[in-house]
Amino acid sequence: MMLENRDMMLENKVAVVYGARGAIGGAVARAFTREGARVYGASREDVDALDEAAIDRHLDAVMAEAGRIDISFNAIGLPEVELVGSALTEMSPAMFERPIAAYVTSYFLTARLAARRMLAQRSGVIMTVTALTSRQGTPLNGGYGASQAAKEALTRDLSAELAPHGIRVVGLRAHALPDSGTIAEVHALKANATGQSWEQFRDRLIGSTHPRRALRAEEVADVAAFLASDRAAPLTGTAVNLSMGALAD
Repeated sequence: MMLENRDMMLENKVAVVYGARGAIGGAVARAFTREGARVYGASREDVDALDEAAIDRHLDAVMAEAGRIDISFNAIGLPEVELVGSALTEMSPAMFERPIAAYVTSYFLTARLAARRMLAQRSGVIMTVTALTSRQGTPLNGGYGASQAAKEALTRDLSAELAPHGIRVVGLRAHALPDSGTIAEVHALKANATGQSWEQFRDRLIGSTHPRRALRAEEVADVAAFLASDRAAPLTGTAVNLSMGALAD
């Protein structure tokens, strides 16, 4: 039996991945590399994704070395301490606002500065990852759910402005990955209020999906690689639902 060679979906593409040391960002960087992209990983230690000047300098360096930017993927995260685990009625305005300001501003800055480079070549893909909380109410999440909903709204607005210039903007809405360090941290912060053990918390997450299993970071990354490729040309202005049935569109 003759097998056809599988073309790499991102061959000759240049990608910048913010949050590249996180569970999802790291998996995305590896998937992009496997599919042929030249990947510039940007962790918090490399680039402050809330510092416009730092992002601008980093992108200038990428442009000087690679000559173009085809993909910008924002997967930054925040330490969850004090952001979740408290009732909204007991949370200070500053703690409620923090994830909204940080997540949305970071996505805005990285997207805007990448788009300015992409406009000249009239092509590019701007991406981010959000969570099921963007569409589903969850207790003790503070401003996190609001921040994810705002990122999805920004994805739609960016697409409306940039798609006529050949730039797609698309997100991935992941359902909690129980094996990631972030989710374990969230459980620890909510444990006293919910009374759930880690096993009960994890089983609840898995039980909410149709296949009754956990989503893996590598699966998110595989979808991200497809979405970043020219094969996904019709997809823009949307968040692809990766909740495995936990959230109905």
